[in-house]
Amino acid sequence: MSFDWREYLAVARFLAGDTAVGFSAEAALRAAVSRAYYAAFCHARDHAVRRLGFTALGSGQDHRNLRAHLHRAQRHRAAELLDRLHQWRKACDYDDVVLNLEQVVTSSLTRAQVVLDELG
Repeated sequence: MSFDWREYLAVARFLAGDTAVGFSAEAALRAAVSRAYYAAFCHARDHAVRRLGFTALGSGQDHRNLRAHLHRAQRHRAAELLDRLHQWRKACDYDDVVLNLEQVVTSSLTRAQVVLDELG
């Protein structure tokens, strides 16, 4: 069955403090993957700007450019983890069906934490 994208609005309302809304566990899990990616991405971006000479453009290109910059700065593991997190985030944000979603969530949370830990 395809994901009902309208549920994300219910998740957004809940996160904004409206606890009376309802949504499926799938909507919450997809949102968790997305937020885990952005936690890792934004932390890595800021770290790279401050310490590795990365110049953020403030556009969608920053996602790919950051990973390339991390590779050049010998931060290969962080770049590879961000790449995988980005793939999962895109699947959760765009695909009607995400296989093994629970495992994707668990792996996303673990990998995002590793990026945060590695880059300080």
